[in-house]
Amino acid sequence: MARTPSAAQLLRIALSTKAAFSALLATLFLIATSAYPTSARGQNPSKSAAVCPAAAQVTHQHLQGLWQAQFYPDLPTADTRGTLPALPALPALPALPATATLQLGPHPELAQSVRGTVQRGAVTAQVSGDVDEGDVTLEESINGTNISATWTGQVSDGSCGKEINGIWNNAPSPPDSAPVTPTRFVLRKQPSWH
Repeated sequence: MARTPSAAQLLRIALSTKAAFSALLATLFLIATSAYPTSARGQNPSKSAAVCPAAAQVTHQHLQGLWQAQFYPDLPTADTRGTLPALPALPALPALPATATLQLGPHPELAQSVRGTVQRGAVTAQVSGDVDEGDVTLEESINGTNISATWTGQVSDGSCGKEINGIWNNAPSPPDSAPVTPTRFVLRKQPSWH
């Protein structure tokens, strides 16, 4: 007659089997995780320079995307970052909203350039431009033919190409009229979901 194991014996067998299985899983997990970083480092070169380019390394590709513009119509006499020339304080431009949104993509006709739109309140204008060694130039057009404003600025050092400080100038209209007050701006690139 076969003897039935006691509850204590069954518990010991179950615990030793469970402990052995847990130990096996833990060992496999440690082997897999310790091998992964070694092989990843060996196969993938460092891309830290590409992830955060210096201001002079920013290209038209870095300009592509969604940007938020903040205008500072009081034009302080000194730039807090030291990247812009000092300008005298001038009266505020009454018709310019405090913010604008720019959506930039590749220019379909000009390599190394961008084209897109600027949305300022209810007004949408076309914009195109480029960057050269950290210097950004954008031309804005309300009617798609004539330049109605210019954006000139510099990519901020240490911003990884995600901040531009500069001066926005409205083109005189008609061309022989007095120029409109230049206005400081800061463009900040917005996160994207792709």
